[in-house]
Amino acid sequence: MMSIKKLLVSACLVLVAMGAQADEMLKPFVLASKGAGTVAEKAAEAKSALTKEGFTVVGDYSPYPGAEIIIVTNNELKKNAADSENGGYGAIQRVAITKVDKEIQVSYTNPVYMANMYRMKGDLSNVAAELAKALGKEEDFGSARGMTARQARKYHYMIGMEYFTDPSLLATYGSYNEAVQAVDSRLTAGKNGVSKVYRVDIPGKEETVFGVSMKGSGDNKYMDDQYIMSVIDFQPIKSTAHLPYEVLVSGNKVYALYARFRIAMDFPDLRMMGDNSFMKIMKSPEAIRMALQNAVQK
Repeated sequence: MMSIKKLLVSACLVLVAMGAQADEMLKPFVLASKGAGTVAEKAAEAKSALTKEGFTVVGDYSPYPGAEIIIVTNNELKKNAADSENGGYGAIQRVAITKVDKEIQVSYTNPVYMANMYRMKGDLSNVAAELAKALGKEEDFGSARGMTARQARKYHYMIGMEYFTDPSLLATYGSYNEAVQAVDSRLTAGKNGVSKVYRVDIPGKEETVFGVSMKGSGDNKYMDDQYIMSVIDFQPIKSTAHLPYEVLVSGNKVYALYARFRIAMDFPDLRMMGDNSFMKIMKSPEAIRMALQNAVQK
């Protein structure tokens, strides 16, 4: 009888722990540290620490002065991507070094938040622990309240706006190999303001994710990384690790998450109207889609 009671108690404790984990409030980003230094110094330190923890740096990008973004992957990220439908979006993590006034902020994407937003098979909690070990962890940020894993897996900003499952089809090629070679070549050429930042091939799967920078001015400013961030990234702790955007080759097709989802997932608290709102970048989602389509199509 005692053993049955113990089993029941243990089962209850497991259920409570699972419930607590399910109700954990997830936020888009993690602040690793902030303090004195330079962007170059902190970027070099971050790359060294990440490499020692088993990450591979696949690209880096300075979208504007005072900011550098380091893109990393590892075996667990790529395996989880391979096991998940359209998992290539989650094959990388982004680390940002940002100068804010007289201090340097080091931050990175929250792997658990991303895994749930991208409806991946694994929650990447081990990757989160490895990033925290390499870079540190002061606080999660990017949303005042956050959302549960269940909410993240069903997320869209509001009625009528896109989910993760509503990407833009940018191009179709004759085969996966043709698509990858064409997209790589076109993004490397950097025409129309869209340029390659990184490429990660998903093992055992016809899927490749590219990171892209976007630069535009005048009539094309609405697709420009710096312009968009100047409007929406206005909080004291910067969400620089929102960049860069992704292009996904899956089979013979080329996709990108529509910006009304891709921006909103990293800025879920952004208001619809007013200063620093989605209304201020109302033209950006379609401008981004067109820029990416023109960059990768035949």
